[in-house]
Amino acid sequence: KVVLISFWATWCPPCRLELSHMQKDVIDRFAGEDLVVLPISRGETRQKVEEYITKMGYSFPVGLDEEQTIYKQYASNYIPRCFVIGRDGVVVYSGVGYDEAVAAEVKEAIDKALL
Repeated sequence: KVVLISFWATWCPPCRLELSHMQKDVIDRFAGEDLVVLPISRGETRQKVEEYITKMGYSFPVGLDEEQTIYKQYASNYIPRCFVIGRDGVVVYSGVGYDEAVAAEVKEAIDKALL
């Protein structure tokens, strides 16, 4: 499968913006495709993340990386950070921050990886 990993935190404004678009722009858009979407909270407790997800009404699952163990395998600084990983396990896209340009790049990378 193609995998989208997105590292985020509840206190990060660009991360919150990215998550607000995750369902419609990624999950719904690529429904039925061989895509796994893994938004992973970086450095926060389960309680903090669950409270935020519930408050925002998100229904998609999110991962926890309280000690930043997973994050440190991919990056050393900055969030949101996203990675598109091809079926062969190779990172085909890496992005920092979130705006319309990054969102378009992510969707394009996913499209290409799904071919």
